[in-house]
Amino acid sequence: MEALRQPLESGHVVVARSAGVMRMPARFLLLLAANPCPCGRHGQPGDGCACSPAVIRRYQARLSGPLLDRVDLRVRVGPVSRAELAGELGRAENTAVVAARVHEARERAGARYTGTPWTVNGAVPGYELRTRWPLAPGALREAERDMERGVLTARGLDRVLRVAWTVADLAGHDRPTRDDVAQALQLRTGVNRGVPQPMGRA
Repeated sequence: MEALRQPLESGHVVVARSAGVMRMPARFLLLLAANPCPCGRHGQPGDGCACSPAVIRRYQARLSGPLLDRVDLRVRVGPVSRAELAGELGRAENTAVVAARVHEARERAGARYTGTPWTVNGAVPGYELRTRWPLAPGALREAERDMERGVLTARGLDRVLRVAWTVADLAGHDRPTRDDVAQALQLRTGVNRGVPQPMGRA
């Protein structure tokens, strides 16, 4: 897993052999899934977890901090309730509705990056996002506080910016607002920041 760090950051993989060095494109979507502890019940309603704190820490440390720092979205998934299994909570948005919203968001991003080497938010370097496309006044205040507390790294801030632009594009905003950045922070840190979810359930 640690070998994924370099291609996740640069978008390419380098293979070095005695005959020479080959650099190949390696842009991919990485999806990680993990239990919170060996038994899988830590932090769940009613808990029932029998794992000791040391065992939990050792288990969670299998995903290193540098690797997780390169993961844009972190979503805690709870157990499915009886109501959800019975279909009592209503139907989710259908795929066509979600696809149309994503298509509009990608068109909005593509128009913004006309004349640049990029077409999507995820490909834009953090420095370019910070300097060429400013956010709404005060939008980064909460992210800056997270950096001061050590909750967010410089790399993490760049990734939050990219996600905030995607949230803004999905919501039809010209640029990320304070709520858009708060949503991006919530998706990265898993901390509920009391902002509405702009993206429907798929």
